[in-house]
Formats: sequence, structure tokens, C-alpha cells
Amino acid sequence: MSQQKIQNPETQVAKTPQMNERDFINDMLSTEKYMTASYSTALNEASNQHIYNDLLAIFNETQNCQRELYNMMFQKGWYSLEPADQMKLQQEYQQFQGYTNQFPYRANGMTQ
Repeated sequence: MSQQKIQNPETQVAKTPQMNERDFINDMLSTEKYMTASYSTALNEASNQHIYNDLLAIFNETQNCQRELYNMMFQKGWYSLEPADQMKLQQEYQQFQGYTNQFPYRANGMTQ
């Protein structure tokens, strides 16, 4: 069963050897994703609270920029998604439910 991609109509750009608008935005999105991952690592390893706070502010800016670029690409039809397979989702949910008895606390905040 082939599921259709979730995508907006694609905004056409010139297909030339030079970078076009889509290429530039895609490059920026890739860079922001890399930077977000790197800042996340730095946050995990920051031992100084002031540095941590500065990194967190930069991380949030970078993450917001990444999201805006993603939204722009999706709106222009340059980014598509695959719909989730409902059967696979149900299997994953059931598998996760099996793990919940291993948690040290329950969803309502009470310990076992």
C-alpha cells in the first residue's frame, strides 16, 4: 500500500548549476540542524552556570531559526513528510506501554 506524501505545491526554481533559493534555504536548514545538535552537546557538558545560560539562549535562537526555515521549506513544497503507518504506530504504542511498568514512577506522579 503506497501512501502519498504530505506536501504543499512545490514552488518552482530555476534548475541551473548555480545555487537557487531552494538550495540556499536547504543549506541554511542543514547548518541550523547541525548547530542545534552541537549546542545540545555543549549544554550537556557546560559546568559553569553563566556559560550554560548563554549557550541555552543561543540554542533557543538557533532552534527557532531552524524551525522557521523548516516551515518555509514546507510551505514552498520543498520539504515533504511521509504519513505515519497506523499499524506501525499501534505496535510502537503497545511496545511502549509494555515498558511503563519499568518506570520508577507512574504518569500520575505516584511511585510504584
